[in-house]
Amino acid sequence: MELFLLEGTQVFGAIRVRKIEHIGIAVKDIEASNKVFVKIFGKESYKSEPVESESVITSFFQVGESKIELVAATDLSSSIAKYLDKNREGMHHIAFDVADIEAEMKRLKSEGIRTLNDKPKQGADNKLICFLHPKDTNGVLIELCQEIER
Repeated sequence: MELFLLEGTQVFGAIRVRKIEHIGIAVKDIEASNKVFVKIFGKESYKSEPVESESVITSFFQVGESKIELVAATDLSSSIAKYLDKNREGMHHIAFDVADIEAEMKRLKSEGIRTLNDKPKQGADNKLICFLHPKDTNGVLIELCQEIER
């Protein structure tokens, strides 16, 4: 796969990826996990917020240009609760920052990559989000993120 540089934007194939936005880690207990990651990073989480559309609570740690997002279920029917029923706590997804999430969703669908939602959803940390189906992405749950302009 070729890598092109365009005014600070990396292009992988035709996806304009500006950076790894965050790595999501599924946890059972957000408070206990926050304590662990405070020890690891030597600093507190900069933000914790619920995401009603996903039935989760998130906690973010800034690490250089990227972030670590701890994600815990707030409802037993949430995708994180279902994930943790089948898997141990750990890395859940990787999120990439894109300039135009709707254009990327359309392009990826035309390439045969399914999305888990038809339209971008409101996510945590002032982002529009969309997940790509892991069966189409070598088993990796990929999240596309676009900053919501205020």
